[in-house]
Amino acid sequence: MEADDIDLDVVDLFFDDNDYNPKKYQDDISKIQTFVAGHHARMNKVVLVTSGGTAIPLENQAVRFIENFSGGKRGAASAEYFLSEGYGVIFLYRQGSLRPYSRHFAGGNILDVLEIREDCKDGTCSQLQVDTTKMPSLMAIVEAYQTAKNSGRLLEVSYHSLVDYIALLKASSEALHLLGSLAVFYLAAAVSDFYIPPSDMPKHKIQSTSGPLQLALHQVPKFLRALVSKWSPKAFVATFKLETDEAILIDKALGALSKYGHQVVIANILHERRYRVIIVTKEEQKELLLSRASQDQEHDIERVIVRDICIRHDQFHKGTEV
Repeated sequence: MEADDIDLDVVDLFFDDNDYNPKKYQDDISKIQTFVAGHHARMNKVVLVTSGGTAIPLENQAVRFIENFSGGKRGAASAEYFLSEGYGVIFLYRQGSLRPYSRHFAGGNILDVLEIREDCKDGTCSQLQVDTTKMPSLMAIVEAYQTAKNSGRLLEVSYHSLVDYIALLKASSEALHLLGSLAVFYLAAAVSDFYIPPSDMPKHKIQSTSGPLQLALHQVPKFLRALVSKWSPKAFVATFKLETDEAILIDKALGALSKYGHQVVIANILHERRYRVIIVTKEEQKELLLSRASQDQEHDIERVIVRDICIRHDQFHKGTEV
């Protein structure tokens, strides 16, 4: 048996051993399939943007979780820029993480721009009004959001746990297979490398009176190989590699490209991720760097990343057309 076949068998076993919310799952898959079919009919490009972290439950009736670092800023911002480039966007995000457009309000309180005004002249004694002087960009953000939604180019689907995420990633990938090379995967979610199988979890809440807690974590199967080789083999796939040690960053990115056979790794160092990334392919390594002025004005490096990915995807799609 080939190594690839062994990996795919492990993936199948993971789904056999782990449960996910069947009703929500079926509802979400129906929405994704309808979304993809509509864009396929118009031969539109569609990108799946994954965003946020994943939760690893410690109990079957979960009270405690292991979380990994990600607030979803990169994914939410990137989704907006893909929409501005004309793509249909499936935004697969962790519940509670940042979302396209509404992310702009995360640093403040949206209630500060709302006012209740008393005016009985027209028979209405109180009205809720928006003071746009307190947030000058509000109108443009709302218009962009409504355009994306009303044009049917944005579908938001949430997940919570690692198992939810992987189940929805698989189903989305299989749906996007219909689009062939018109499909893009932009996998920005911070997915845990380890989990606890349900068979190893206690049924009830772990009691602190039991003393120090010892956990045996299992490695999550490498689902990217299944996506690239089986679920959506004609798609353009971009992944992220985050490290804290610059010395190993490029080697890790090149290793991922060699192992999984996808197109791009967007490599970044933790403390530089907001203003510097390196686009790594089998042929080149290209640094994308925000200028000091752009950093001072809090511009998004995601705009630059997405523009680069769109150019590469266009070249990829033209090169794979029959």
